[in-house]
Amino acid sequence: MIENSENLDTYLENHYIHKSNWLRAAVLGANDGIISTASIAIGVAAASDVREPVILATLAGLVAGALSMAAGEYVSVSSQTDVENADIAREKKELKEMPEQELQYLAAIYEERGLKKETALTVAKELTAHDALAAHVRDELGINQISQAKPIQAAFASGASFTVGGILPFLVTLFLPLKSMEYYLYGFAILFLIILGVLVAKTGGSNILKAIIRITFWGTVAMGLTALVGYLFGINI
Repeated sequence: MIENSENLDTYLENHYIHKSNWLRAAVLGANDGIISTASIAIGVAAASDVREPVILATLAGLVAGALSMAAGEYVSVSSQTDVENADIAREKKELKEMPEQELQYLAAIYEERGLKKETALTVAKELTAHDALAAHVRDELGINQISQAKPIQAAFASGASFTVGGILPFLVTLFLPLKSMEYYLYGFAILFLIILGVLVAKTGGSNILKAIIRITFWGTVAMGLTALVGYLFGINI
């Protein structure tokens, strides 16, 4: 039994769903950083006999990709925030104009979830008396602290994780032999993806093997298609 808010916070810390927003953006960024940067490097390395173009193209892809991911995530999540704010404003207006109908609607929601009609109405009245808007935002609109969009957090997580992921293939282009660079890049990219899969699984409390298989499979598909495109244009990878 949870006796107070402090114990409730401790209880919630034992679950992983509160990490879902930033974890999704971070995983997407790191995964894209590894795959897209490695793919660019593979394509240029296959077509070049010198290291400088490979390094320049990879660095340019890394910088552009990180900025693009951060900007894209910010715009996307900001759009979600605009929708949420518009719904909250509409709900606030409805509570002011027709409070009794809103109370009955809230009670109907709790009744659908399994409460008896009388109990559902009692719960709705008590929550309405405590904070009517919060109750409707949470239970009618489905917006809570966990699911609520956070544009800055998502943009930072996505851009920073892309940079971290992209730096790894970039280091390969700097220090490993130019000969067979494509194969070094592919091999290390898969290794980096495996490490990412393990970190994601541990952070999110999910199955490690399943996470590794999923992330390496789609990474291999992406880089394989890149190699195929290079082959079709007469580049031997």
